[in-house]
Amino acid sequence: MLAAGSAVRFGSTKQLAELDNISLARRATTLAANCCESRSILVLGHDWNAVLDACSPLRGFLIINDKHEDGIGTSLALAIQSIRHVARAVLVLLADQPLITSAHVAALIDEWSGDEHEIVATSYADTTGVPALFPAACFDKLAALNGDQGARALLDDSQFNVRKIEFEDAAIDIDTAADLARISRNARN
Repeated sequence: MLAAGSAVRFGSTKQLAELDNISLARRATTLAANCCESRSILVLGHDWNAVLDACSPLRGFLIINDKHEDGIGTSLALAIQSIRHVARAVLVLLADQPLITSAHVAALIDEWSGDEHEIVATSYADTTGVPALFPAACFDKLAALNGDQGARALLDDSQFNVRKIEFEDAAIDIDTAADLARISRNARN
């Protein structure tokens, strides 16, 4: 679960923002724990003490990314470096996608055949992205990520077969306070 960003466009620590009285960070870590149990990893950076408090008690592992200001690639690389020798695959989730469901995450996991060259990703809004499951064959490239570069290049890499599961609600992410207000209004209607 990646939740390290500074959320400059949001204007405050967006991981602490609430939707239906639950912080985005708590929502995300609950999702990860429901699907991955104690094997989940939470990557924090900006305002990490407060975000960790919002997630406690944490079922799983915590990583603090001191380079979070350099971009999401640093968080993903750090997570991969910590699990690369003990995992066959990694499921990447983002804290700012509050409408992702446990059922969708379970579908991603169930869809994976175990093939080391098969990625299972989410399809939405004419794109493919996260949440996504990346096999160990991706770990070297993921561990080398830097800056704002995420895992998208792997989804276009001919070395990998990308299986897609459609889930339109993945298109809804929180970048600004207006995004959160819009999602909150829609949830009430």
